[in-house]
Amino acid sequence: MISYPEIDPVALALGPLKIHWYGITYLVAFAGFWFFARLKSKQKHVDWSHEQIDDLLFYGALGVVLGGRIGYTLFYNLEHFLQDPLILFQVQQGGMSFHGGLLGVLFAMWLFAKKTHKTFFNVTDFIAVMVPFGLAAGRIGNFINAELWGRPTDLPWAMIFHTDPLGLPRHPSMLYEFILEGVLLFVILWIYSSKPRPRRAISGFFLIFYSLFRTLVEFVRQPDAHMGDEGFIAMEWLTMGMILSFPMLLLGLYLLWSATRNDNSLNTGYKNGHKKVSLNE
Repeated sequence: MISYPEIDPVALALGPLKIHWYGITYLVAFAGFWFFARLKSKQKHVDWSHEQIDDLLFYGALGVVLGGRIGYTLFYNLEHFLQDPLILFQVQQGGMSFHGGLLGVLFAMWLFAKKTHKTFFNVTDFIAVMVPFGLAAGRIGNFINAELWGRPTDLPWAMIFHTDPLGLPRHPSMLYEFILEGVLLFVILWIYSSKPRPRRAISGFFLIFYSLFRTLVEFVRQPDAHMGDEGFIAMEWLTMGMILSFPMLLLGLYLLWSATRNDNSLNTGYKNGHKKVSLNE
């Protein structure tokens, strides 16, 4: 068993002003998105300007924050929301949902695509590569907060979290997600997108691998207790995370299938090798 290194969730306190590590991880996520997006834009088959990336980051940040909070409230805390709709604004109590954040980002990307006259999947294929870096940063924030830990286990790397009222050795599931949804998914998408791909293919890859990795971790992650019988939706193993990931898997498979049926339209503004075409096609 590994001892959990208790970390003060407050990184810096200046009188009544407190800067939390979790908020810093969001800043790291946005900074990482900006850095890797600019690095990706240098590849010959990618047609994105620095100005477009700056605007894209602004739209994406709004989508993540608003969508993540609204999604958590509706997906995981609906009963309390119906009793007191103001909990939506009680951000000091925490609560962000990846699936809600994803929906928020998709809506923001749709608005961005309309503004810039790009196709929706030109935008999502580009941002999908950078999203796992943000997920990795967020999972580190979960680890610092000692939240979203896993189910009890006797594995050698089990941890006892001070936030667990039972004090049981548990899976450090947030670190599993850091490795799978963050590091590994980022590497997969970066390598896959290093060459021109059919439009929708990169978005499909992201949805497929994220949903598979998230579902895999859900088998060892402690479900939210308020979701039902010990947090399970049904059959003492089905969780809300699995339910929300399943449509993502189906959509990802469809996008990849539809993309590979006709690979003449590439997602970055080029086709037939090096001939440049409009992103509005």
